[in-house]
Amino acid sequence: MDFQILLANLTNPTLLFFVLGIIATAVKSDLEIPANTSKFISLYLLFSIGFKGGQELAHSGITAEIGYALLFGLALASLIPLYTFFILKRKLSVSDSGAIAAAYGSVSAVTFVAAASFLEAQGFEFGGHMVAVMALMESPAIIVGVVLIMQFDKELARPKLGDIVKHSLTNGSVMMVLGSLIIGMIADTKQAEGIKPFTTDIFKGFLAIFLLEMGMITARRFASFRKYGWFAFLFAIAIPAINGCLVAYISGWFIPDLGNRFIFAILAASASYIAVPAAMRLAAPKADPGLYIPMALGVTFPFNITIGFPLYELIIQHS
Repeated sequence: MDFQILLANLTNPTLLFFVLGIIATAVKSDLEIPANTSKFISLYLLFSIGFKGGQELAHSGITAEIGYALLFGLALASLIPLYTFFILKRKLSVSDSGAIAAAYGSVSAVTFVAAASFLEAQGFEFGGHMVAVMALMESPAIIVGVVLIMQFDKELARPKLGDIVKHSLTNGSVMMVLGSLIIGMIADTKQAEGIKPFTTDIFKGFLAIFLLEMGMITARRFASFRKYGWFAFLFAIAIPAINGCLVAYISGWFIPDLGNRFIFAILAASASYIAVPAAMRLAAPKADPGLYIPMALGVTFPFNITIGFPLYELIIQHS
């Protein structure tokens, strides 16, 4: 691995604020981001990345390459939960296995935002359609996870699949990023320039504060799943690393753009801790959120933004 890239990533100011959040919680500081402020910042980040993606998509138009990218994203979101479920079921309950599989087949919008910042620092760009790919990958993974739970847990009361689909599509994070993407596509270019300082210039500052909050949440939730032993911890590192490395490599067969390949690797490697928990409250009430949320947020997210980013970039650069 290129340790210069790794060092540059580890000394990125936004990442250092994430570390500060962990330290603040570890030393029991009273540092706190108000809940309403945190929610506003998360919505702002999704709005910004969605709107910019829509603007880029409007300029590039709809092409065959974009169609293939959407299909590839849907395939990843369907296959990853399918194979991870059967790995998990060897050690965990059906409900926990389905919820975790859905989380790892789905995507993390925050990891996507951090990846966009990493690419910008490395001098790469990615297509605006990748925002649409991210948004579309949320629901299929949730649906596959729910279907697997319904199939293997005979005691579970089966919610209507239509309710699950509707819940996953109307989730706040999905709605914001998809809505912003569409608005970015149809907005007048000159009028859109008027809000560019808001969508671009202050983006990294808001991301730093948001990652500070993520660091504090990570530290609080990380300890809650230690009772599950090493299996959960190793899974939360190994599976994202395998998915990310594999997609980083095979995407080179049909995707020429390095930035898009990197985003695909991140989408395959990330895990949802917002949309999936919201859906699983309804679909899998027996699944333990004290397991799948800390796995995604406390282990996989830090792994990706510290080691995963430079690792996937290295594979893409040399394949």
